[in-house]
Amino acid sequence: MWRLSCGARGWRPGCALALPLPGARSGRLTVAAVPVAPVAPSGGPGGWYEWLAQSTPVHWAEGGLVALQAAAGLPWWAAIVCGAALLRTAVTLPLAAHQSRLLAKLENLQPEIKKLAERLRYEVSVRGKQLGWSEKVARFHFKKNLRRIVTELYVRDNCHPFKATLLVWVQIPMWVCVSLALRNCSLGATGSEVQEQFSAGGVLWFRDLTAPDSTWILPVSLGLVNLLIVEIFASQKMQVSRFQKLATNFFRVLSVIMIPVAATVPSSLALYWLSSSFLGLSHNLLLRSPAFRRLCCIPKTKSDSDTPYRDIVSALAAKYSLKK
Repeated sequence: MWRLSCGARGWRPGCALALPLPGARSGRLTVAAVPVAPVAPSGGPGGWYEWLAQSTPVHWAEGGLVALQAAAGLPWWAAIVCGAALLRTAVTLPLAAHQSRLLAKLENLQPEIKKLAERLRYEVSVRGKQLGWSEKVARFHFKKNLRRIVTELYVRDNCHPFKATLLVWVQIPMWVCVSLALRNCSLGATGSEVQEQFSAGGVLWFRDLTAPDSTWILPVSLGLVNLLIVEIFASQKMQVSRFQKLATNFFRVLSVIMIPVAATVPSSLALYWLSSSFLGLSHNLLLRSPAFRRLCCIPKTKSDSDTPYRDIVSALAAKYSLKK
């Protein structure tokens, strides 16, 4: 909380505002200091970004990082990498396995949905001829009943597609909170002691975790890992819709944009982003292992392969081959 006080040059932050108190005798005014908080602009420093950086979840992330570093006795660069690995393994990996389980159930439902849709189309066609429905009315009843049937199948197998988005709703806020926590530690918002530890807590070419990586090694590595993630999963799809093409190109552009962004932030953030992306790639590749999928009780589908890693290499080689 800022205070306002009267100075020779007028009112300024850090001053106390003197106001007369009720009941003061004439000629002798009794005054009291009333703290006044300035209104920060919504878009500048002290606005929504600062509000988010000082929010409770970010403070929890700061406390968790400090506690992890103190308990493990690791240098800060190692604590950041271990923190990313811990979050990815304890939180993201189980959610990713759950997502894969749901997607496998949805894939196995498609043949049944296709058969039911064909049967429903025939029944609607017969009913429409009996009642004299137009093509538009028949199509409306077909879509309405098909939605009901599909929803019942989702409930029966407990695999509604919306549940597969749980990973995104958890992973993105967690990533933002940890990033802001590292930003606070690097800029001294957590305390000068932590900032001093960060300034000497790096390794190799990024000794100072509070400064950007001037060599661009961390930012470029981050971009390459993110591009590899995008290309691996794009190469797996045989038939790609227009939306999927747009989404793939969007993430390609985003991966490239993250390179200059990571070059302007403290090295602690770039290190965390790189560690998180690398572990995310590793876990997603792990989830393609037939043995690990059985361990996670993920149903087998027609698209599953007994040699997933060989297939990935072959698909990338075929897609980006320099052969004429």
